[in-house]
Amino acid sequence: DDKTAEYAILSHRWGNEVNYDEMTGLMSIDENHRNDLKQRAGYEKILKSCKQAQQDGYKWLWIDTCCIDKRSSSELSEAINSMYRWYHNSQKCYAYLHDVEDSIFPSRQDFSKFHKANGWPEWFSRGWTLQELIAPRQVEFFNKGWVSIGDRKCLTKTLEKITRVPLEVLEDGWIPKRLCVAELMSWAADRTTTRVEDRAYSLLGLFGVNLPILYGEGEKAFQRLQLEIMRVSGDHSIFAWNPKGQFSQLGGVLAGSPSDFRGC
Repeated sequence: DDKTAEYAILSHRWGNEVNYDEMTGLMSIDENHRNDLKQRAGYEKILKSCKQAQQDGYKWLWIDTCCIDKRSSSELSEAINSMYRWYHNSQKCYAYLHDVEDSIFPSRQDFSKFHKANGWPEWFSRGWTLQELIAPRQVEFFNKGWVSIGDRKCLTKTLEKITRVPLEVLEDGWIPKRLCVAELMSWAADRTTTRVEDRAYSLLGLFGVNLPILYGEGEKAFQRLQLEIMRVSGDHSIFAWNPKGQFSQLGGVLAGSPSDFRGC
């Protein structure tokens, strides 16, 4: 029960992971297959996360790769709609920056080290990690070798520069009601996801809405997200996106993606 249990939670960039089916069947598969799984970077990540949680005094740790049975559409839908709450209710979030080798948090853009993600660690370019930065009570960052390189509270100014999320949100871990829809959308403008639908689904918690999860609908997911926000909110800034000549293409009042809110 995420409301009563004390637990840590992991936020990371996906790579060669170990999934739910592989994790639960680890002891029943043949030794060669088991050894192959244990060689994956994703398995090492699970072990290191568990070790850190144990050191911090937690009995439970939640990791999306091996704690969601994606074979079940209902479980996947529940997880996506509950994700923000699960991160918010955690005692601590471990943000693993797999491409940071230094023992200090990067303080300036470095395109030679982080050419894939606008000069910053790749974690900051992903769609899902936006809510994983904001929702938890505490966020602690770790480098590639699992050395702590700072937490959200001590890095607020640098994090604001990277993410454009205001200091007050980073310091307190909550979103003031006075912040408008367009501004919240703008935080996700330059973030990407593997599946186009996840650009919408990863924002559900930020706006406090729920949606049926329909992979295969493509950009319609973002249309549905905007309609649901309009249903529960009277914030007209949702129409304040910058079309940049796209009105002739879209022919509608709804934005095509979070990128249309860049700079709002």
